[in-house]
Amino acid sequence: MKVCLISPPYNSAVKSVVGVSSPPLGLAYLASVLRKDHEVRIIDSNILEYSMEDLRRKLKSFNPDIVGITSVTPSIPQAYDVAKIAKEVREDSVVVVGGPHVTFLPEQTLRECKDVDVIVKGEGEKIAGELVTAIENGEPLENVRGIAFRKEDKVVNNKPMPFIKNIDKIPFPSRDLLPVEKYQVNGTRYTAMITSRGCPFRCSFCSSSRLFGGCWRGRSPENVLDEMRVIYEDYDTKNIEFVDDTFTLNQKRAEQICDGIIKEGWDVSWGASSRVDTITRKLAEKMKKAGCWILFLGIESGCQRILDNIGKGITVEQIKRAVKVIKNAGIQVLGSFIIGFPEDTMESIKQTIDFAKSLNLDYAEFSILTPYPGSPIFNFALENDLLLTKDWSKYTAIEPVMKIRDITEKQLKSFLQKTYISLYLRPKTVWSWIKNRQFTFIKSGIKAVINYLKGR
Repeated sequence: MKVCLISPPYNSAVKSVVGVSSPPLGLAYLASVLRKDHEVRIIDSNILEYSMEDLRRKLKSFNPDIVGITSVTPSIPQAYDVAKIAKEVREDSVVVVGGPHVTFLPEQTLRECKDVDVIVKGEGEKIAGELVTAIENGEPLENVRGIAFRKEDKVVNNKPMPFIKNIDKIPFPSRDLLPVEKYQVNGTRYTAMITSRGCPFRCSFCSSSRLFGGCWRGRSPENVLDEMRVIYEDYDTKNIEFVDDTFTLNQKRAEQICDGIIKEGWDVSWGASSRVDTITRKLAEKMKKAGCWILFLGIESGCQRILDNIGKGITVEQIKRAVKVIKNAGIQVLGSFIIGFPEDTMESIKQTIDFAKSLNLDYAEFSILTPYPGSPIFNFALENDLLLTKDWSKYTAIEPVMKIRDITEKQLKSFLQKTYISLYLRPKTVWSWIKNRQFTFIKSGIKAVINYLKGR
């Protein structure tokens, strides 16, 4: 069969500020599973700068039997538009949508968009294989686990597909179906890798543990290094981001991956995400030696009461210690913070901002709490009538979409804007970026000022 996998045109808040777009690894993994028996194409609309009409032309040219679309919550309107175009181009095509948003709202998605035929829920590789086979052979979709679909006027929601226990068995993503030369950071070719799936932590604002399971599943160091070799040698790419929830969760495995990189002598530069309670001096120093230049830390708040209430499971002192350990190892730190938790007050938000300034971070990322479907906070918001809107396009992490007691939407947005200005345009910060030729971040700081002035 002909299968076209599409990432819809969507100008994300992140890309609009820093100009970086990551490859759609989820689609690339699905392509690797399906291309053994089917003709598969991937269209990353964002990196190709395709409009909806560009997509229409591509679909007409390829004439696929199945159109698969990936989407996060704020891009779901664009996913619906792509589904509509797919049906206009070929009425009998089967339109399938996957991603975190539809995983948790399958029935609502099918009701909202009549052009979507099937929803893939969660981890998609095994589901996609069974689904395409069933469609090709005209078999009942009721037998395919992990999907929801429309049958006449009813929505059928099938049982979930078990998670893949040994993720070493999943073939490497099909990077050859992507325009790899277009993924760049500061003029340097860049790509992303996933070395583990699942998260054992249950932070109230996050849906990851439900999307990929509460049990962490790590690829073996050998398997990770094999994919890195392909990236380094076949694609001449030396800038890699490990996009795991927590790359350092298994410290021994992280060290073994670093040992492998060092042994190979690869001239690679990479970044990863970590928790503050999974970093040791020994690990940080080995990561630096292996080419790690930055670690992303989900700090979230500088108020211990908030950290406890959201189930983060860390302390303010652990945060301070981790930042110090990482910085002493020569690795830069990007700290991520969220304001607008239900328990937040003006005082706790100011405390978080002051805490961020005190940590000597290289970069700080602030966002407004966004209750994404699948997260405990989304269910809490529904139960307590706290959602300000269900216009999914506003779920960007920079727009208030949830009521907070004693804090207005205007105050929350003002906090965010002023925070970026005070953090990004400090003389010390700007000088550091100039010295290190990190002009992308200067651009983001200036854009924060412009956006603030526009909103006054």
